[in-house]
Amino acid sequence: MDFQTLNLNNPAPTQPVAGVAEQVRCLIIGSGPAGYTAAIYAGRANLTPVLYEGMQPGGQLTTTTEVENFPGYPSGVDGNQLMADLREQASRFGTDLRYGAATAADLSASPYKITIDGEKLIEAESVIIATGASAKYLGLPDEQKYAGSGVSACATCDGFFYRKKVVAVVGGGDTACEEALYLSHQAAKVYLIVRKPFLRASIIMRERVMNAPNIEVLFEHVTKGLFGEGVVQGATLVKKPGTAEEEAVKIAIDGFFLGIGHQPNTAIFKEYLELDENGYIVTLPDSPATKIPGVFAAGDVADPVYKQAITAAGSGCKAAIEAERYLSSK
Repeated sequence: MDFQTLNLNNPAPTQPVAGVAEQVRCLIIGSGPAGYTAAIYAGRANLTPVLYEGMQPGGQLTTTTEVENFPGYPSGVDGNQLMADLREQASRFGTDLRYGAATAADLSASPYKITIDGEKLIEAESVIIATGASAKYLGLPDEQKYAGSGVSACATCDGFFYRKKVVAVVGGGDTACEEALYLSHQAAKVYLIVRKPFLRASIIMRERVMNAPNIEVLFEHVTKGLFGEGVVQGATLVKKPGTAEEEAVKIAIDGFFLGIGHQPNTAIFKEYLELDENGYIVTLPDSPATKIPGVFAAGDVADPVYKQAITAAGSGCKAAIEAERYLSSK
């Protein structure tokens, strides 16, 4: 089965439009913890920031039911409520919050030209890119049906809810192995569903998975669907599909985790910015600055390692501070 990406925040790039452009000092592209935090700091620094929220205002946390690891919420907080709080705080400090997605970019010279929804042209003295990364999904209708009710793309975010329960992780690379190992310290049992007869992960990760007493690797299995009354209660698999030994298999699980990676939403910037082999924006060492003066990257779009709300928020803070210093130096 080929993996498919549900790319909610990464519209296909279009050509910049011609016409009269709006002049902006600080343009923030994307919402979520990185974008909203950048807006809070940029607003407090009197940069009169304009923020376009993208196709999924609030980012990936709006698909999470409860967030328990964001500081300041000792009893946890609904993901949508957390994003609403950050949005309100950004608005309080004067951020011009707008609906719309960046569909084209010209970063060849300052002021930088960003096209919104294929029609509106913005010319910005500084740009903070916080477009995030979209989790890769299998493309099963059940993934959307049970989103927030047993389906997750982040073990670090949601593993706590599956203590002493049975979960499954799909994937055979380092990401899937890392997710499975993390969950093995929370859950009673972890199934690792691998479509190939081997793990693609690094040697050390393979050894750790195979030696974990509560991880069972299901080689040559593909997921056909999920089932359950209101929440995930099991998965339907096919063992050795396309062979004479093909067999339908059902496993009882409480949670289903995607471990097939993320796709950073960087398509419209790739002509101008340095990207790593997976498409994440490469920034200068210990800085949110890119190789283009006045253009900064914050949050998951430049973070292939941590991918947490709190680290995204921190990078948004740094991006806004650097944007203020850049504008002041001009």
